[in-house]
Amino acid sequence: MKRTIVCFGDSNTWGYDAETDQRFNDEIRWTGLLHTELDDAYHVIEEGLPGRTSVSEDPLFEGVALTSYNIAQGIVRLALKARGSGAGPAGKAPEVLVNAPPPMGQIVILGRA
Repeated sequence: MKRTIVCFGDSNTWGYDAETDQRFNDEIRWTGLLHTELDDAYHVIEEGLPGRTSVSEDPLFEGVALTSYNIAQGIVRLALKARGSGAGPAGKAPEVLVNAPPPMGQIVILGRA
């Protein structure tokens, strides 16, 4: 059975290119690279949305006095919600992996520097 990976995130997941103000193509986005590396054993779903935040449901309130701690707590909240759902195989809780982008200036492609 093919496994599914849902990549839920912000503009990094969406593939925003700050130089062109457009979206990177499939072959450049990290989600596309992930799909290429995993081949057809997995179904990769891109759920990136520029402006999405883990803290507020309304993007209009994003960035209002948010600290890295607030953002991390929002991610914990989302992961716990997913783990508490029956959205995984056979109606059980799905596995959850939280992935964060590397520090700016460092180029990493699927764990290879």
